[in-house]
Amino acid sequence: MRIAVFCGSSPGRSADYEVQARQLGEVLVTNNIDLVFGGGHVGLMGIIADTVMAAGGRAYGVIPRALSEREVAHQRLTSLEIVEDMHQRKARMAELADGFIALPGGVGTLEELFEVWTWAQLGLHAKPVGLLNVEGFYDLLARFIDQLVTEEFLGQVYRDMLLVDNSPQNLIDRFRDYTPPRRKWSQD
Repeated sequence: MRIAVFCGSSPGRSADYEVQARQLGEVLVTNNIDLVFGGGHVGLMGIIADTVMAAGGRAYGVIPRALSEREVAHQRLTSLEIVEDMHQRKARMAELADGFIALPGGVGTLEELFEVWTWAQLGLHAKPVGLLNVEGFYDLLARFIDQLVTEEFLGQVYRDMLLVDNSPQNLIDRFRDYTPPRRKWSQD
């Protein structure tokens, strides 16, 4: 199994973000799950990749050529693929992964999360999507998403697709038990 992790290219303000990135990396290795990530050696990306590699796991990076040329590519991975742009990066990560987890991060992390969640809602894949809610980082986002349900822009069944947990192991366990709902606009 391979899990794509979307996360910050910065370590963030709180030391808890780094702690949870390391814990998630250790949980992946303990559960014999490979890491797929954005291929950078900076921020939470680098922290989780370093943790996985140090623990004897496998880490597969996918990075756009422009970022690789700026010397942010991680050089000590199981595999590093250089692609032409961000669109190819996301498509390749989705192809490699059996599920997706977002750690704390910025707009890039959110964009990646929302895209794979949208793809799941549309039935383009049946893979679990989750938030590792480190110290309540995603509480406001979860409340906003609940507001989308209240305002009837998102069905509860699709809200429930987004798994939110503050424990890396619990989130992985929930991924293993995940059954996708029927896709939106299905004729089934």
